[in-house]
Amino acid sequence: MLGEPTRDRRAERREATKVEILDAAWAIAREEGLAALSLRDVARRVGMQAPSLYGYFDSKMAIYDAMYAQGAQQFVDAERWDEMTGDARHDIRLIIHTVVEFCTADTARYQLLFQRTIPGFEPSPEAFAVSVDELDRLAAHLATCGLTEPGDIDLFTALGTGLTDQQISNDPGGDRWIRLIDDAVDMFVDHIEKRNAARTVRSTRTARSTRTRRKAG
Repeated sequence: MLGEPTRDRRAERREATKVEILDAAWAIAREEGLAALSLRDVARRVGMQAPSLYGYFDSKMAIYDAMYAQGAQQFVDAERWDEMTGDARHDIRLIIHTVVEFCTADTARYQLLFQRTIPGFEPSPEAFAVSVDELDRLAAHLATCGLTEPGDIDLFTALGTGLTDQQISNDPGGDRWIRLIDDAVDMFVDHIEKRNAARTVRSTRTARSTRTRRKAG
């Protein structure tokens, strides 16, 4: 009879300690700001000496990187793909609401994921891969909503971050700019639909003109 698989209790304890360290780092970032994070303060909160942290993270930047990976995964988990319908206006509203509400719910996390708050910090390829995969999936869906130009995506991201920044800066904890999301999306979608319709008309006229010339020739 085969025995039960042996648990690696040492690895489990190590992973639990890493989680505890990251929880402490997030608590400091939310209370005092991302830039206020120090190894000494993190170590004190988890009841160890600062040099002991190097057994889990080799630098403060490594802690930021692990925090980034956590935040990126939380963003992925927050996406409401099961509520997408394929209707451009509905889906873009849903995406912008999700983005703005996710970002305004945790300012420290928003700053780490979407702003360059920490001088010299760049997420590792492994941590950034989570964001890249989600953004690729998002871009593919937005293309089905008519956002086919690079500038469309730029304007889309500016819409989300602009509303987020205004909400955080001018009405923290409120909903003054969150309440404007649907109106802003309507203007955006109207612009995209009008442009795409005009392109279709031009393309149709060009095709007809080409067929006429061929017949005449």
